[in-house]
Amino acid sequence: MRILVVEDEKNLNDIIVKKLKKEKYGVDSCFDGEEAIDYIVAAEYDVVILDIMLPKLNGFEVLKSIRSKNIKTPVLLLTAKDGIEDRVQGLDLGADDYLIKPFAFDELLARIRVLLRRNAVNTNASNIYKIANLTVDIDSRSVFRDDKSIKLSTREFTILEYLIRNKGKVLSRDSIEQHIWDYDHEGGTNVVDVYIRYLRKKIDDGYSPKLIYTIRNIGYVMKVEND
Repeated sequence: MRILVVEDEKNLNDIIVKKLKKEKYGVDSCFDGEEAIDYIVAAEYDVVILDIMLPKLNGFEVLKSIRSKNIKTPVLLLTAKDGIEDRVQGLDLGADDYLIKPFAFDELLARIRVLLRRNAVNTNASNIYKIANLTVDIDSRSVFRDDKSIKLSTREFTILEYLIRNKGKVLSRDSIEQHIWDYDHEGGTNVVDVYIRYLRKKIDDGYSPKLIYTIRNIGYVMKVEND
């Protein structure tokens, strides 16, 4: 899962980014509204954490701009103000949730999890995804095939999560790379292919049916053949 943090208070920005990375999210960050729009337009995010009081363009202006472009990424507003007017304005402009500063990081994580579940392609209140005899529990980060536990690295699990949330949908290599790695990533042209190969060895080799398919010159899809 990839998150964008837009917060002009550098210390707070750094703290949020470090804590989210510790929770195994891919994270980008920026410090003003104009830069935020550039990031959101250029990449695919699962959640945007957006401060209201930003230089250049404030959070409301950013929100209005991306919604006018039909970008539906869930947005969690951060505000130091507790006035009802700000909350109402943000929600009316298309925000999905808000959090008043200062906040507990555990609450921020909980709200992110809610937004991820709400925005999932296959909405599942328990956050457990299944295809054929493969089960992926997003919250516990556990994977089972034929009731056998499969251990994955953090990167392998993140790619599997992206595939199973979008099962039946062809995902390009660029889409997978942009979704999984942040802007600091300097991977080679075949980095996605390498991790898909690792995944296949763990969740497809020796099992039936096969679930990860290559779409030549495009990317990959998770599906049951002939579904």
